[in-house]
Amino acid sequence: MLHCLAYNVGDEIGAIAASVEDMEMPESEMSAERVARRADEIYERSIRHTVETDENIGKMVIVDVETGDYAVDETGIESARRLREHRSGARLFGIKIGYKVAEAFGGALERTARK
Repeated sequence: MLHCLAYNVGDEIGAIAASVEDMEMPESEMSAERVARRADEIYERSIRHTVETDENIGKMVIVDVETGDYAVDETGIESARRLREHRSGARLFGIKIGYKVAEAFGGALERTARK
């Protein structure tokens, strides 16, 4: 079964489809590794093709791993705040658009391959 999830990208509003099966595990039962894995799966399946544009490279996308909702901004702070306003118990995960990691200490950030 599929349902639509609303998302915000700047001033744009849109929707993505996600299967109900992906949304069944409550946040309190998810390990940090599971949260990261689900965020990556949602990003690759439903978000990346929409947000990975030249003007968004280097920005943060924050993903609610239970609903698939997401928001984009420079640091992720405002996006996390907006998502938590919508759902206070949201389990959020941040991904730096166009990069393999969000930050690098003592090294350089490595870009992901464009799809």
